[in-house]
Amino acid sequence: MKFIHVTDTHLVEPGARLYELDPLERLAQCIADINRNHADAEFAIVTGDLAHAGKLPAYRALKAAFSKLRLKTHFMLGNHDNRRNYLAVFPESPLDANGFVQFSFDTAIGRFVCLDTNEPDVPWGILCDARLAWLKTELSRAGEMPVYLFMHHPPFAVGLRRMDEVALQQPERFAAALAGRRNIRHLFFGHLHRPIGGSWRGIPITTMRATSHQVALDFVIEGVVPGSHEPPAYAVVLADSDQTVVHFHDFLDKTNTFML
Repeated sequence: MKFIHVTDTHLVEPGARLYELDPLERLAQCIADINRNHADAEFAIVTGDLAHAGKLPAYRALKAAFSKLRLKTHFMLGNHDNRRNYLAVFPESPLDANGFVQFSFDTAIGRFVCLDTNEPDVPWGILCDARLAWLKTELSRAGEMPVYLFMHHPPFAVGLRRMDEVALQQPERFAAALAGRRNIRHLFFGHLHRPIGGSWRGIPITTMRATSHQVALDFVIEGVVPGSHEPPAYAVVLADSDQTVVHFHDFLDKTNTFML
């Protein structure tokens, strides 16, 4: 099965710029590239920070932009998002019983579980008791079925000092909810604006650069986030019962290609 992972679109009002870039234009180019090359994918998942300041015009622009994508799209929230404004524009969005934008759906390869780590007015991520209880229920319902997890904030440090300060808080509570489950196949996340892979507590993990601005690779700077205009990217994921392969695609890269 093929699906697309997009993250951190950070839309502002149409026509406005953010860090000298037009995030809506970049998103439009991302969507056009997916349509051109991966219209055979099953769906796309966008792991949060949909709007840079959580404002209604940005969500309206997001909805209009993704209406052009020839794939079903699942949207998640990040710390820059405003849950109320998002739901005003996307009233059809699935919610849990407590009104959080978290949901699961079954596919040919397993259950996809999408978490809401947004906590109003703070940059770090939270999974409160209600959200963790929902997660445990979904994992129990999955039984031995393979599970693929999606969230905005990573539950671990990666060496980017300021970003590590605003990761998921109390990650040990999240880890406890997963403890003993051998069917967690992969954890996809956003937030970091960097291409990163590896494993956490034995679970394979990946994220990639945003469709907007990036975070520079710097393990020294503290207190502020070092920005970068590195190329934006999305991920193409190929998954089956034996493996999960994640390809990062820098969709604005104009490097010449040729036959070897």
